[in-house]
Amino acid sequence: MKTGAVSNQQSAVSSSSASGVDLEIAQASRSFGAVHRSLFFCCLLLTAFCSLIFFAGCRTQSDSFVAVLDANPETLDPLRGTDASSERLRQLMFNTLVRKNEKFEYVGELAENIQTTPDGLSVTFTLRDGVTFHDGKPLTSADAKYTLETLLASDSGKAATFFEGGAAGKQSYVAGIDTPDPRTLVVRLGKPWLQLLTNLVPVAIIPQGSADRQKTSPVGSGAFKFVAYDESQQMVDLEANEAYWGGAPQIKKLRVRAIIDANTLQAEMRSGRVNIAPGYANLTPDSYRALEQDANLKVEKFPGANIVYLAFNVETEPLKDVRVRQAIAHAINRESIVRDLQLDQARIAHSILPEESWAFAPGQRYAFDLEQAKRILDEAGYRDPDGDGPQMRFPKPINFKISSASTATRQYAQVIQNSLKQIGVPVEIETMETVSLLAQLRNGQFQMTSSRWVGGNQDPVFLRDLFHTREVPTEARAGRNRSRYKNPDLDRILDEAASTSLDRERDKAKALYAQAQDIISRELPMLPLWYPATMVVARKNVGNIQIDASGDWDFIRKLTVTQ
Repeated sequence: MKTGAVSNQQSAVSSSSASGVDLEIAQASRSFGAVHRSLFFCCLLLTAFCSLIFFAGCRTQSDSFVAVLDANPETLDPLRGTDASSERLRQLMFNTLVRKNEKFEYVGELAENIQTTPDGLSVTFTLRDGVTFHDGKPLTSADAKYTLETLLASDSGKAATFFEGGAAGKQSYVAGIDTPDPRTLVVRLGKPWLQLLTNLVPVAIIPQGSADRQKTSPVGSGAFKFVAYDESQQMVDLEANEAYWGGAPQIKKLRVRAIIDANTLQAEMRSGRVNIAPGYANLTPDSYRALEQDANLKVEKFPGANIVYLAFNVETEPLKDVRVRQAIAHAINRESIVRDLQLDQARIAHSILPEESWAFAPGQRYAFDLEQAKRILDEAGYRDPDGDGPQMRFPKPINFKISSASTATRQYAQVIQNSLKQIGVPVEIETMETVSLLAQLRNGQFQMTSSRWVGGNQDPVFLRDLFHTREVPTEARAGRNRSRYKNPDLDRILDEAASTSLDRERDKAKALYAQAQDIISRELPMLPLWYPATMVVARKNVGNIQIDASGDWDFIRKLTVTQ
């Protein structure tokens, strides 16, 4: 989320080439014998000299500012890329009609004004004047219409959310698109659909007729223009869009590299071949601390919005008793985990929604209190048979399933296991391959699990996805309510909140979402643990690093670099 650059693959090739030369020289030495040793040493010196020149050339062959992704982008096509890395590139090269602000409210980006009719069946976007694409052509409503119609006619994952119903009988929410003039776009809906703006956030506006070219030669209206993509080297070269409507970037040449291995990234940062790594997920808290000690680097921390959570299967014993879930919440020392394991690179969470959200409400809080946890279990009838002795309150341990792919999850899962043992609750941790784990979670084959939601929780509608009865997974539908929690009162509140117009009745929607968060915090199908911070490691000469909780890469255009 991220001068003089050389990619990791180039470095690897260079090392391999140097090693290969050494091997060839050794073989030649054995063939020629001692009489040729003087020639051998001359060759060795010459090779070393050439290698020095080669490596120096690698370090200085580009004067680009280098930013790093922690995974390879799936595609350059902004209408098809749904992974985080593809989205970061979209944010650099393209604009959308709508974006989220720092409070996760939907506001215009290319649209300077958005108006919805009282019946909710028509949304009019007035486009900014003077916006041009990278090829110099003006961006008009015809381009926006072309973009949306191209998306809706495709099988892209970004298109799926614009339809309701199953594959056989799916129906588009969008009934038609009109362009009364070059700056006006009207989206007509078959029925009121309040999630239109939500779904437009990742949809980049592209020039008419350009869809087939976007995957190889993307053209947008964003702050940076596409120059080249070297898939084998895992890097994309961009240049500043000097005509950008939001102001030309300070950085004139930008190289975006994918470096998956954390050790490689640390070496590249220390060598000066990488300028900034924003929100790099593969670095541990210890690694950030170590990099901070480098005299040429700095580490900055920004509030993050993603949520790490502990989920309960409320259909299983003993977790179907809300008092057991509440006792577990009181027994987990989240402050200690954030301080000692996360090294303060996170914030304690009291809601699934981030604190920055306009709809945030903390509900009931659960302070760390082992004695309170024990009292709750005693009052619920789950008495400890031997006080603080070795016997547990339950005959069978609670099954705690987590992904084997995350070292961090395994670490804090063990801390939770030890904490619950102190209140007489036995826990058995089971690590699984991620795909298998997700299948079991959907099928309800677990009691507790923990993971991280990325991005979705920025919109309060996500509460309906997580906790509405109809979102309980079935064989026919992979819903997100894996806790299998059912509450008709909450269903009604969430449905009403999701159907309330934010333009006209935001206060009503906010009150409804506050009610929902209060119920969820008391019933506790899921315990919010913490919001991981967005960590940034950069060269010390990189200035004006300002990242909002969404982690949007638009901040890169405002960066400064001192010599």
